[in-house]
Amino acid sequence: MTDPIGSMITMIKNASLAEKETVLLPYSKLKVAVAECLIKEGYLKSYSKKTKKNHPFLELNILINENGGKVKEVDRISKPSRRVYMGMKEIRPIKNGHGLAVYSTPKGIMSGKEARKEMVGGELLFTMW
Repeated sequence: MTDPIGSMITMIKNASLAEKETVLLPYSKLKVAVAECLIKEGYLKSYSKKTKKNHPFLELNILINENGGKVKEVDRISKPSRRVYMGMKEIRPIKNGHGLAVYSTPKGIMSGKEARKEMVGGELLFTMW
């Protein structure tokens, strides 16, 4: 797997569109940090770390409402082949404030709103709406 974050957000989007409640992913600390950010912003219910045959994996619980899943589309901005960095002044709302941008900053993984409030810039990982 060359792009684990890209795979993670695509699996979340597909599960949300298919109205599946859970997604299983290989475990990593970066994925846990992204999951915590998505929980804070209301795109996931919860996550848990589980082990099967001595291999840890991450179980994500997708937030499903009466209209289906909340995630309709994702866009991977910063890829392994091309990194995209934004300064604090360049951070803008996504879809007029209805979307989410996730950044990797010196203070950890955070949404665009949090990064703006903390006055830090960083690598724009992906957008979601």
